[in-house]
Formats: sequence, structure tokens, C-alpha cells
Amino acid sequence: MNVTGDQALVKKLNKSIVLERIRLHAPLSRAQLSSQTGLNKATVSNLVAELITDGLVYETGLGESSGGRKPLMLLFNSRAGFVLGIEVSVQYIKGALTDLAGTIETELTFPLAQHDPAFVMEQIQKLVQELMQTAPPSPHGIVGIGLGVPGMVDESGTVLFAPNLGWEEVPLRQQLEEELGLPVPVVVDNEANVGAQGELYYGMDSDHRQLVRDLVYISAGSGIGAGIIIDGKPYQGAWGYAGETGHMSIDWNGRLCSCGSRGCWELYASEKAYAASTFKLSTHSTAELLPFALQGDTNTLSVFRDIGRYLGVGITNIVNSLNPGMLIIGGPLAEARPWLEQSMREVIDERALPYHRRQLQIRFSTLGSRSTMLGAAYAATAPFLGRVRVSL
Repeated sequence: MNVTGDQALVKKLNKSIVLERIRLHAPLSRAQLSSQTGLNKATVSNLVAELITDGLVYETGLGESSGGRKPLMLLFNSRAGFVLGIEVSVQYIKGALTDLAGTIETELTFPLAQHDPAFVMEQIQKLVQELMQTAPPSPHGIVGIGLGVPGMVDESGTVLFAPNLGWEEVPLRQQLEEELGLPVPVVVDNEANVGAQGELYYGMDSDHRQLVRDLVYISAGSGIGAGIIIDGKPYQGAWGYAGETGHMSIDWNGRLCSCGSRGCWELYASEKAYAASTFKLSTHSTAELLPFALQGDTNTLSVFRDIGRYLGVGITNIVNSLNPGMLIIGGPLAEARPWLEQSMREVIDERALPYHRRQLQIRFSTLGSRSTMLGAAYAATAPFLGRVRVSL
């Protein structure tokens, strides 16, 4: 197969490479950009001039000289525009206005009293409008909206199946674009997929990111999902539905799940376990249980230990199957780390294959419960910044 590209595509690709380099490794001079990208100095100068005109890059003080005139250094203008990152959960809708580097400007949370798609759409619209009103002046304004949803999402932004919301075949992106009537792109993806991107791009520094090629992000909250990064790229499977680990069965004759199966992992290792517990709990919300754990409430501590053990069982299956270099646990249950981590690690140490866990890094999210929201913001940012991938 012959693959060709016109000059416009080549220029777009080169411009994307230069901007990405400045964004991740600034301050850089034009000479350093030429050396690091392999592009000649004239090409780099022309592309940088366009990026400065676009307001995405600006010059700052003089750098160190290697013998000639001191060079001007280049920085990424993260406030050239803003994006909205939104997480749709079973109990709430949470959204943030961020700049192009993921720094949160404003954050809002709306409770979800019902899951009817029309009602949820109305709440999303309200959230978007309130967040947009807080956007500071910028050259490009609002440049994108990203949403993470707890379910299977196809490439058109249709939520095919979200059992915890009771949704099937909901064309979320199309409806939202029509209802908002805004000239900005809307990106919709599975909440764990965007959560993995949030951890990769906003949860660790660039040097560490380059070392992480294979990562699994576990989103543990009202359900469980997994975002999978393989060789530095999101893995979505043959049809885009990979990562539904919450519905792997860990008990063949276990509890009945909303997906229609039995013994699904999320019934035992997510917030669903609160309602099924034999221990009497005053609430079924992780955030509201944390004060009880801090006070040493025995029922709460027992439930967290049990959830930790079941998390360990599912993680063991993932580790033995995928052999990731890093596994990150995020979502609301990550806030209960002090009370569930020990029992979780004990199970993994006991059951995971020794060679699989020998160099495995298991971490809790540095973004806490914001991984999905910030990952959705990143998903909306990337197209605007012109990230171009060429696959053969």
C-alpha cells in the first residue's frame, strides 16, 4: 500500500511536533527545537512564528549562549484557551473549566436525582453554561468540551450501554452539540479511558511519562472500569470497548449484576459493596464514610478492608493477564486508601504471579477523584492543539 501526504499534512504534522515539544519541555530555543525534532532551522523558525501568531507560544528572556548571540527562549501559553472536562457518574455530574495545561480554573458538582437521558442532558447543559461564564478572557476562548461516561461509547460519541445509568444507544455527543449550539467540538468517551489519560498527562511529570509505556488505570467508584495504555497509546480493543473489567466475573454464581451477569467484580469492590454489606453503615457514599473511618468506626473499617481484598482479586487477574508496568487506582474509592490498601496488597502479593509483579508499580491516583474530569479536559484539549498521529 502506498501512503502519501501533501505539503499541508506534512506542515500540520511538523507544527504539532514543535508545539508538543515546547508544551512538554519548555523553555526551549529554536536551535534546541531543531536539534531535538530533526527539522531544519528555517522550518522551525517558520512554524514557531505561526505558533506565536496563534497565541499558543510566546518568547521569554535570553537563554545561555554556546558562543554566539544569546537565544530567545520559547514557552507554551497554557492560557491561550480553555476547555471543559465533565464526568457523568451515577450520583453526580462534576465539571471543571481548565486551561490548556489542565490547571483547574473553576470546578462544580451537581447531584443526579435521576438517570433519564433527557434529565441528565439538561443538567449537563446547565453545568456547561455555568462553567463557561467563569472563563477568563483568552485569544481562543472555549476550544472544546470533553465528557467521561460510565459505559461503552462508540467513536461517534454514542453511549451504547451504561448499565449503572440504565442507558442504551444514547447519542450523547450529537444531542449535546445540537442542544448547546456551540462552535466547539465535543468529545465523549468511557470514564476510565479518559481517566487513564488524565493520570498519564496531568498526574505525572514528562520525564516519568516517557518511562511509562504500559499502564492500567482502575476507576473505582459507583462501578469499576479500566483505562488501558499500551506502548504509550490508549488501547480500546477491536471495536473500542476494552476495559470493562468491572464486569469480569469473580464468582460464577455470585450476586446478580445490572449488566445481566453474575458475580461481577464491581459488585464486591466498588461503592455497590456498601449496600450489600452485612455491616450496618450510616451512608453508602465513600466521601461520607471517610469521617467514620477517621474516627475508627469498626463497621466502616471492616467494609473498607473487605473492599480492599476484592480489589486485590480483580487487580491480580489484570496483572496476570496484561503484565502492565504500572497500575493506578483512582476514583472515589482512592480516597479510602489508608484503610483498604494493606488488605489489597496482601491479596496481590499472595496471588499474582511472581514475575508479573516483580517490577510492577501499584499507585493510588495523584489526582484523587478528579482523574476522569481532568482526563476529559485533556481529551478536549488534544484536538485543538493539533496532535496528529499517522498510522500505516
